Amino acid sequence: MRKYFGTDGIRGRANGLITPELALKVGQAAGVVFQRGDHRHRVVIGKDTRLSGYMIETALVAGFTAMGMDVLLLGPMPTPAVAMLTRSMRADLGVMISASHNLYEDNGIKLFGPDGFKLNDEVERSIEALIDSELTPRLASASDLGRAKRIESVHARYIEFAKRTLPRQVTLDGLRVVVDCANGAAYRVAPETLWELGAEVIAIGTEPDGFNINRDVGSTAPGALVSKVRELRADIGIALDGDADRVLIVDEKGQMVDGDQLMAVVARSWQEDERLTRPGLVATVMSNLGLERYLGGIGLSLARTAVGDRYVLEHMRQNGYNLGGEQSGHIIMSDYVTTGDGLVAALQLLAVVQRLDKPVSEVCHCFDPLPQILKNVRYRSGDPLRQQTVVTAIEQARERLGEGGRLVIRPSGTEPVIRVMAEGDDRSLVVEVVDEVVDAVSRAAA
Repeated sequence: MRKYFGTDGIRGRANGLITPELALKVGQAAGVVFQRGDHRHRVVIGKDTRLSGYMIETALVAGFTAMGMDVLLLGPMPTPAVAMLTRSMRADLGVMISASHNLYEDNGIKLFGPDGFKLNDEVERSIEALIDSELTPRLASASDLGRAKRIESVHARYIEFAKRTLPRQVTLDGLRVVVDCANGAAYRVAPETLWELGAEVIAIGTEPDGFNINRDVGSTAPGALVSKVRELRADIGIALDGDADRVLIVDEKGQMVDGDQLMAVVARSWQEDERLTRPGLVATVMSNLGLERYLGGIGLSLARTAVGDRYVLEHMRQNGYNLGGEQSGHIIMSDYVTTGDGLVAALQLLAVVQRLDKPVSEVCHCFDPLPQILKNVRYRSGDPLRQQTVVTAIEQARERLGEGGRLVIRPSGTEPVIRVMAEGDDRSLVVEVVDEVVDAVSRAAA
């Protein structure tokens, strides 16, 4: 267990875990780790639309400039845009201030290396060790302090980048698109990109006020998008989360399409175009077994990793895959991006829809998902999964599911919760198995 970093950077309650003091120390510690060579070092900082973003941004600027690093402030920008701009602007480090799909009370700090990729565990451990150390002797001299300035042109740069992920001849002419930006980081760039590509765009979740990010909008609250798609008889709905690194699709019937179906569509399309660098894709243990069976039926494999898009990406890089993602909508297409990009993933789907000239509901129904039940058990301390009663319950559950089902038990990386997920062909059996394991874990955690 690490003290600060979880599965996706540092995340917690604003002015709880995420304080100005911590942000200052993160800036100083990361500044030490990423000052390599004798050039003038720079860091780019983006954020979503939370009120606490101003506080954290200012503290990070103080930390980095105190270590002699120049800071380029991007303002509200999607996480994948920050990753892209870190590399494009030859920065030594990129920072995104966001708690992703959480509500405004939370915030977080995500770090990217000069290559635009999230940091590995070893680098994060190095930063953690420095956060709790005495950094005063490492401060820059008065003449070597860093400078900070705001960059105004970055929105246009990201919009052009996103548009270039499509073939030049592809347009979105004739498509009525509803896009829900979750009152978050993509509230400007996502509608503009879709409009410039020719779509008729209806945008919701584009009036951030510091408090309404992800509140009743976005990929984790798609009700508003579903209603708007049905009301306007739109061809497709696109829901991003607060920092726009994940996406959820709603078809013309108002039915939701998750990341598993989206990965299946792209995998099939790229296979036909001979664009897959490996005959398969990478997903996490949470992806539905139906996806695995579908891919097997078209001659592709599914490699599974631990939960977290960073682990998906690590496996992709180590094993030569160019497509991967999570059921939750983090879709990574490494030909274009170094992290999940909700907008780019949506554009790839729209390109398939235009090419096939079929409704989204037909394009995106690749397989029938197996019944999948997920329940969470909150605990206060200790490790309930080591209790013998829990171990026995898990073993019995796996025996009952047999080879035709799956059971996944995992502690959350961001909160004291144990997640219990099972899937199989028999829904009633899946429900029973999950309830039995949850009961055992709850008793051990009491």
